[in-house]
Amino acid sequence: MIATIVALLIAQASSPTPAPPSPATCEGPEFAAFDFWVGEWAVYAPGRDAPVANSLIEKLYAGCAIRENWMPLRGGGGGSLSAYDPKTGRWHQTWVGGGPGPVFFEGGPAESKMVLTGWWPGSGPNGEDGWTRMTYSRLDGSAVRQHGEFSADHGLSWVTSFDFTYRRKE
Repeated sequence: MIATIVALLIAQASSPTPAPPSPATCEGPEFAAFDFWVGEWAVYAPGRDAPVANSLIEKLYAGCAIRENWMPLRGGGGGSLSAYDPKTGRWHQTWVGGGPGPVFFEGGPAESKMVLTGWWPGSGPNGEDGWTRMTYSRLDGSAVRQHGEFSADHGLSWVTSFDFTYRRKE
């Protein structure tokens, strides 16, 4: 009996161990849908010749996330982390800025744009709580527009709350 057990243990020890499954990768068009925003940018508001901010957008963590570092020339900064969730088929973004608490956005590509929407307390034109919808669109090979809209009526109507043009730094 002991000889049989020893023989089984020796056989198991000499058998090749199966390779662990490969980890999932963050490759494919779904994970690349927001890559047009990646870069180092000078950010302009409508009608301004001088930038209002700089922004560094990086694709990190084996291509699984996009991180923004928002650096306004006046006022507090902030940043976001965006990622595609293959289980839901949606993009998620968490923004943390100069105010308390994070803001969570969700959405995805729509007609070659990225559209993310989330509840943002105090973001209305008069400081009211409501929904913010951000639409990121390519303007050309060296610019991206980030158009923010606010809704106090659960998306029945929207007003522009910010409108930025990101121009790629040389």
